[in-house]
Amino acid sequence: MKLIGSLASPYVRKARVVLAEKKLDYQLVLENVWAPETTIHEVNPLGKVPCLVLEDGYVIYDSRVIAEYLDALTPVCKLLPPNGRERVEIKNWEALADGVTDAAVMMRLERTLRPAELQSEAVVERHRAKVLRGLASMSARLGENAWCAGNHYSLADVAVACTLGWLAFRFPDIDWRGEHPNLARLVDKLHERPSFRDTQPEA
Repeated sequence: MKLIGSLASPYVRKARVVLAEKKLDYQLVLENVWAPETTIHEVNPLGKVPCLVLEDGYVIYDSRVIAEYLDALTPVCKLLPPNGRERVEIKNWEALADGVTDAAVMMRLERTLRPAELQSEAVVERHRAKVLRGLASMSARLGENAWCAGNHYSLADVAVACTLGWLAFRFPDIDWRGEHPNLARLVDKLHERPSFRDTQPEA
């Protein structure tokens, strides 16, 4: 398998963490989707990463779909139950974490890709409000629990930690550690795992 992505993307990191936890072999192919010479559209018509290219050439995209596919490949470190309310809860956590990331990405794009004279502070603040509400919701849902969903490590924890790690990387002014120490404890615990230590976001 080949995973196409970047070292900075939190969505790519989610796939890399799952691959590491499942002990699956793959080749990481770096791609900058913002570069003029990018060829990502040849693999994903949406022009996004990550993309997982299987041995037969079939391409899977969107980190949520990739994570679900990978989890079904082997029983090693199961991150999703097969069905039921617990599965829905984990996927709901993943959707919340990805939604926070989506909003933060929009903030970054507004500030870095648009010409200064076209940037809208109102747009930035609207997305910032989504990020802050999402963080507050994650903190309230986690409470004093050891894990996001149920009583064991799951894809919910992977998604949340990848989001929070990227926020720390790109938005150090958002003090989620100070505001939500329970999220900080979760992330610190997860960063003891090689899958997280080896996939820290890089520019």
